[in-house]
Amino acid sequence: MKEKMEGNFQISETTNLLQKIKEFTRSIVEDLTDGKSPEIFINRFRNYCNDPEADCLCSSDEPKGREILTLKKRSQTYRIGESSHVQSLTSITICNFLRCFLPSDMMLRVLLIVQQLLQENRHGSKRDIYYMHPSAFKAQSVVDRAIADICILFRCSRYNLNVCMRLVLRSTLCCRLVMGWLKFREAGRKFDCLSSLNTAFPVPVLVEEVEDVVSLAEYILVVEKETVFQRLANDMFCKTNRCIVITGRGYPDVSTRRFLRLLMEKLQLPVHCLVDCDPYGFEILATYRFGSMQMAYDIESLRAPEMKWLGAFPSDSEIYGVPQQCLLPLTEEDKKRTEAMLLRCYLKREMPQWRLELETMLKRGVKFEIEALSVHSLSFLSEVYIPSKIRSDVSSP
Repeated sequence: MKEKMEGNFQISETTNLLQKIKEFTRSIVEDLTDGKSPEIFINRFRNYCNDPEADCLCSSDEPKGREILTLKKRSQTYRIGESSHVQSLTSITICNFLRCFLPSDMMLRVLLIVQQLLQENRHGSKRDIYYMHPSAFKAQSVVDRAIADICILFRCSRYNLNVCMRLVLRSTLCCRLVMGWLKFREAGRKFDCLSSLNTAFPVPVLVEEVEDVVSLAEYILVVEKETVFQRLANDMFCKTNRCIVITGRGYPDVSTRRFLRLLMEKLQLPVHCLVDCDPYGFEILATYRFGSMQMAYDIESLRAPEMKWLGAFPSDSEIYGVPQQCLLPLTEEDKKRTEAMLLRCYLKREMPQWRLELETMLKRGVKFEIEALSVHSLSFLSEVYIPSKIRSDVSSP
């Protein structure tokens, strides 16, 4: 009965979204038929500004501005069609309208594809959409922007559009990974990590279809790199530590962040993050905790607001005796990136200790990888470093 109710809820959501798309396109048709230039109002969001002294509202989920897109019959940017075509709009369907008048307007072209995905109950990746009309889109960024605008316009998440970051084979070779004290189902398929605690399972792509989440874990550990994930798996880390380990294999995609958010909401467990002590690692940490600027409109479903930074801290090089030869000099690009991150308002407002660590890294002018801790022993990370950090809660806040 529960599965049937959940299935009906998803169908209802899709039906409602399709109805909104139909009403939206009908209003454009009517305006064009009346000789008007339709205006589309797109709210703009941000999750931070670059003025740490500002009394800003970036922590609010409210829009921070608005952009107006005007569709005109004769416009270099948004050319819909000639007047003779407009006069015939009343006799064609909404779908045919989009097919006829999309050559220049990217958002409407993408909207047609989304409409087809929803009607056919199929999923597609952003890359799939780009390759459907590469000569028109010109660049992947055009599709990305259009999808974001559609989500804002219809007040939904990207997964509601049946658009995924990628569609992959369910294989650990190409997916983000999870292991540990967890089991769940995705679209009827069982993932029983509990039966083999240190075996990597793929992070689900269609997170909205995840259900029956069960865990005996005490905390969730997010690691930046697959190499560190595999180190922990080889050391049987989850056998001696009741935890769930996740890796986004570098910069996390939407599915990884949504899956993490789902686990946090369902299991109410503390979350720790382990990244390299360098600007790139900190950017990954910040993306998990605060979300990305690109998807600030959907920040609530993508961020992990209670995440703690486990390491590696700049001070860890001295505390844990990382040899000088394992420390790498910051490049000029590293320094510029760090200086830019120090300006983000959320660091001063919410995470002043994180900001101090960034300043320390910049002052010392060096960085190091998590794997540098292996200088002591191959299992130092899993047997000493992580357990000591968890026990002492060094990562607070």
